Amino acid sequence: MRLYVDSAKCSGCRACLVACSLNLFNESNPKKAALNLIGHFPAPGVYEMKVCTQCGNCAAVCPTECIKLNERGAYYVDFAECTLCEACVAECPEDVMYVRVELADAAWKCDLCGDCVQVCGTGALWIAD
Repeated sequence: MRLYVDSAKCSGCRACLVACSLNLFNESNPKKAALNLIGHFPAPGVYEMKVCTQCGNCAAVCPTECIKLNERGAYYVDFAECTLCEACVAECPEDVMYVRVELADAAWKCDLCGDCVQVCGTGALWIAD
């Protein structure tokens, strides 16, 4: 299972970013989302959404093995074991592996919770095999 996106359907509303940060950190902070919304300006309404493909590259390079598989078959970060080494960030082909010490005490990524899919009003996001 993994998260898919059709960027052509994205309106740029950022509801998915808020839902993601609520799931991961229990706070409404789009900067703490595990998705990357890129606006292509000056073209109005043109957005590109980057999502985790669950490729496992981040887990393969993690020296503390804090990136693990959950029951849905998605990789997640065990916050208590993360040392903020940032090895995972460079390995992410989609640029959706995050380490920002000013925002959190651990790296973070999509854990395939599906909250972003539920709040997407345009159907731009979905989970499938």
